[in-house]
Amino acid sequence: MSVRKLKPITPGQRFRVVNGFDAITTDKPEKSLLAPLKKSGGRNSHGKMTMRHRGGGHKRRYRIVDFKRDKQDVAAVVKSIQYDPNRTAFVALLEYTDGEKRYVIAQNGLEVGQKVSSGASSAPEIGNALPLNDIPLGTIISCIELRPGQGAVMARSAGTFAQLMAKDGKFVTVKLPSGETRLILSGCLATIGAVSNSDHQLLVSGKAGRSRWLGRRPRTRPVAMNPVDHPMGGGEGRASGGHPRSKNGIPAKGFRTRSKTKSTNRYIIERRKK
Repeated sequence: MSVRKLKPITPGQRFRVVNGFDAITTDKPEKSLLAPLKKSGGRNSHGKMTMRHRGGGHKRRYRIVDFKRDKQDVAAVVKSIQYDPNRTAFVALLEYTDGEKRYVIAQNGLEVGQKVSSGASSAPEIGNALPLNDIPLGTIISCIELRPGQGAVMARSAGTFAQLMAKDGKFVTVKLPSGETRLILSGCLATIGAVSNSDHQLLVSGKAGRSRWLGRRPRTRPVAMNPVDHPMGGGEGRASGGHPRSKNGIPAKGFRTRSKTKSTNRYIIERRKK
């Protein structure tokens, strides 16, 4: 993993830091695993804008990623490590012994030609997916299920990882990337290793136009708005805007929005750090 700082030959490149892409082995995706991806522009099925600051951006095709890893006890070989425009992590193209190909989230250290597998009989090595109950304590894991068979929902972003802390009956204790410690059913699958592209957090876009390429539209500061447009708008002169809050009036910067009566609260041993 590496990053490159560009020479300032244009204003947009003065502060630009780009990915070295030294882990990428090919720039051609597997055609059989591509699907069309339609843009919504932040609109719902009625055409109403339900998410602001969305629209435009480069056309993409979706890579069908196998989050369930349900092809168990069948060996696969890593054919290539590829860039995925729909996520921060890289994806690995696996070819199973029966000829089937699948994309999975690539882990740090995963190399072309390496053999990976999933299931309880797999060894706890990088890229293998095992039930949490069969993973040794202290192991760095990612792509974790929350319910058996659901598919990976946690620790899927670039550079993220969790750690297996303890086992007790049908639950295991996992420390998540947010700092939260919680109980997860021991039958849930997790992949060994941290997610690839850990240098993603070091990238600097360099110019506003790059955000437009990614489909992000400009955002107006709330304190520059009128009272009718935002709770932090209005005031004489350059007013600070009062207490920080969203456009819907929900306080920001420290206000906890998780329900106190949520049924899964009993599985959280230690809340995420503020």
